[in-house]
Amino acid sequence: MAVPPAPSTEDVYRYDDLHALSINCTLKPSPQLSHTQGLIERSRAIMEARGVTTELVRAVDQDTAPGVHPDMTEHGFATDAWPTLYEKVMAADILVLAGPFWLGDNSSVTKQVIERLYNCSSLLNAQGQYAHYGRVGGCLITGDEDGVKHCAMNVLYSLQQRTTPSTAEYDGAP
Repeated sequence: MAVPPAPSTEDVYRYDDLHALSINCTLKPSPQLSHTQGLIERSRAIMEARGVTTELVRAVDQDTAPGVHPDMTEHGFATDAWPTLYEKVMAADILVLAGPFWLGDNSSVTKQVIERLYNCSSLLNAQGQYAHYGRVGGCLITGDEDGVKHCAMNVLYSLQQRTTPSTAEYDGAP
């Protein structure tokens, strides 16, 4: 794999103050080879070359409960890794969801991560803004069949809670 050349220290396109979190939504637990992991590593190398610090989590290795609440241990599950993972999501300026698609659809792990992200979309920060205010999201999709555009569309639509300015979602209320 080719690594991008290191930019000079006088590079005007430096982002040393940004942090990116990539969530690998592969179906394969560690340490199994994941093609999605390879694509994530290329993305991370590009960001790191510009000064962005990066972090990686493999979602399938986490004991994340299914559900629609920020902490599912309050709703009958014995354990839920989501609150800890969500802290990492909130510490990131850039969130990248990466995963495979099968039969024209995103992996079940990708869907679970999106489900859990959405249940936190109504949370507010200390300034009364939506908690995801000022952050961005993106996706990486791996697979060798038709449907990649459809899968990317679904992930990016789901991430709009993170990327769409709150004023763009006017609901008619004063």
